Amino acid sequence: MLLDTHTLIWFLENDTKLPEDTRNTIETTEKICVSIVILWEMAIKVNINKLKLGYEFSDLPTLLNQLNIQILDITFSDLDIYTALPLHHRDPFDRLIITQAQNRSLAIISKDENFNKYSLPILWG
Repeated sequence: MLLDTHTLIWFLENDTKLPEDTRNTIETTEKICVSIVILWEMAIKVNINKLKLGYEFSDLPTLLNQLNIQILDITFSDLDIYTALPLHHRDPFDRLIITQAQNRSLAIISKDENFNKYSLPILWG
C-alpha cells in the first residue's frame, strides 16, 4: 500500500482525522510505502511554513524506518507511465503517486476523491 501525503502526516501525528480502521490497516499491513515525492512535498510545505510537524523533518527517514515504511524512489518506468496518464488531476505530486501505485500494483490510502478517477484501488475508512 502507498500512503498519500495527508495520510502519512495524520498517521505520524496520531491525528483523529485518520479513521481508526485506516490506521489499523496501516499498522497491520506487511508492505507500506511512501513516495519520495511525498517527502519532497512535505519539505516544501515545511519550508514555506504551511506544515508544522511534531518532530524534526530530518528525523523522518529514521521514523519511517522504525515503522517499517519503505520509501519509493522515482524510476524511469514511473515517469514513462506518467507521460500517458490522463489529465483527470493536475497536481504533479499526486499524479506521480498514482503512477508509482500503478507501476507497482499498490493500493493508495487516501481520502482524495481525485484518485478515484484513475483505475487503481483506493482505501479509506
